Amino acid sequence: MELRFHKYQGAGNDFVLFDDRDGRILPLLDENRIARLCDRHFGIGADGLMLLRLSVAPYDFEMLYYNSDGRPSSMCGNGGRCIVRFAAELGIDRTIYRFLAVDGPHEATLTPAGEVALGMNDVSYFERHGADYVLNTGSPHYLQFVPSLEEVNVVQQGRAIRQSAPFAAKGINVNFVRETRDGLELATYERGVEDETLACGTGVTAAAIGLLLRSPKSEDGPFHIPVRARGGQLYVTGERHADHFSHLQLVGPAERVFTGQITL
Repeated sequence: MELRFHKYQGAGNDFVLFDDRDGRILPLLDENRIARLCDRHFGIGADGLMLLRLSVAPYDFEMLYYNSDGRPSSMCGNGGRCIVRFAAELGIDRTIYRFLAVDGPHEATLTPAGEVALGMNDVSYFERHGADYVLNTGSPHYLQFVPSLEEVNVVQQGRAIRQSAPFAAKGINVNFVRETRDGLELATYERGVEDETLACGTGVTAAAIGLLLRSPKSEDGPFHIPVRARGGQLYVTGERHADHFSHLQLVGPAERVFTGQITL
């Protein structure tokens, strides 16, 4: 069977997308087949795979997301932004897009600058691990602030943290974060991909929150934090209320790379 697929990327975080509003594609996919499609040597190549599926009102669609290992995953921020761009290019025309993901409802808009602004869930819980932080922004993240990203072996050090207790069983995304004059720089090791990715939307969101948590002079109220991932520039906006963070938005590029046919 030949299927039409679409390849999208958001700041270098890349995805295979299928329009599954008729429901015929999901039954064709299993863990091995998804992993094969995401394989960069034997398949299309991607950090993850998504299906855009029908949903019930008031939602415009449902997002099903799988990591490149073929397994269902938690929320993917850049994936959420890419699937909104995909929906728009499929002809789903909305001022505000409302969709369901694994972590619940999300809203998104297309910005005048051509980017996608994705609403993220509130965050009110975090843990300290020495000088590091663990928090969940739709996916679990470990944050380690470092003086230089060039001195970090992201794969080796990220994998060591990801596979350590208490994270080995369920996994965790590991972010190395450098504070700059203009905001943050970020490098991420992603579980499920089990490698460094060029960007991670939920990791970018987590890093922005981590910056505020470790900044004793930061005040409650609105914030706007630029975060440069390996693959491009993103922004996190929101409001801080002590240790509660609301109205979070992840803003950045989301672009179609190419469209093609593949035989299953």
